[in-house]
Amino acid sequence: MVPLNAVAPVAILLGVAIGLGLWLMVSAVPRIGRPRLIERVAPYVADRSAEARALLARRSADPAPVLGLVVLPAIHGARRLVSEWLGGSEIIARRLRQAGSSASVERFRGEQLAWGAGAFVLASALALASPTFTTLPGIVRLATPFLAAAIGAVLRDWLLQRRARRRLARISAELPTVLEFLTLSLTAGDGMLDAIRRVSNAGSGELPLEFARVVTAVGTGVPLGRALAELRDGVDHPALSRALDQVLGALERGAPLAAVLRSQAGDAREEAKRTIIELAGRKEIAMLVPLIFLILPVTVAFALFPGYLVLQAGF
Repeated sequence: MVPLNAVAPVAILLGVAIGLGLWLMVSAVPRIGRPRLIERVAPYVADRSAEARALLARRSADPAPVLGLVVLPAIHGARRLVSEWLGGSEIIARRLRQAGSSASVERFRGEQLAWGAGAFVLASALALASPTFTTLPGIVRLATPFLAAAIGAVLRDWLLQRRARRRLARISAELPTVLEFLTLSLTAGDGMLDAIRRVSNAGSGELPLEFARVVTAVGTGVPLGRALAELRDGVDHPALSRALDQVLGALERGAPLAAVLRSQAGDAREEAKRTIIELAGRKEIAMLVPLIFLILPVTVAFALFPGYLVLQAGF
């Protein structure tokens, strides 16, 4: 006889699936009645409103509004709850900016929530279906899905940090060359904005892309100093921030920009050399790990094993 505690979860899942299926079937039936005000106004504002265009493009029997009427408030509430628990919206916004992502903090929190929910569902299915988990204590089986959900959310945040670190490393590698290119353009007679535009058009890396955003912002009416300050505060790269601080100070005082950028390019080159030397030192120490724990024991084993066999044969 099948125990009741093994049938109950399956029965609940089947009941939920049947209920959702019936609900979607009923919602797919075309609605009969007067159209809503938003449906009557949408054709007249479709050229200016993306929401109106999406409403007109939607099928008349689309079940998504019916399901979303209940699901979307729950999703928004869960996003707010995750934001309150994890906190640090300013830190997440800065990491998104450093990673070059156009996603908002709310969307990233939603992705974290989705990763946590997916990990929770997988761990729950594993805890219910795997015979290994059935032998574990009940408290362990109950805590496993919640632990998996926390790991999923933390993993999404770690991936964002990794992406931001890699992009900052690429900016560090590009900074000396870009500063030298700016110096060359200023020496040739270009203004600061023209030099930045030339770099953004000629380059294809991360830093030229950031300078292209500065050019776009200036084209929309933002002052050059303010656009550079937003770049400095958004990327929050130490070497780039120092260079931009010097540029902003030179723009305010009217000092020659070419000399300032030339000195900043030299400093960036020296810092890149120091970074490479430090990285080489760390890699040299890391290379000792396989040497000591893998190659050396195997060498010792090959050296001692024949003698061990001789001793075994002789005695």
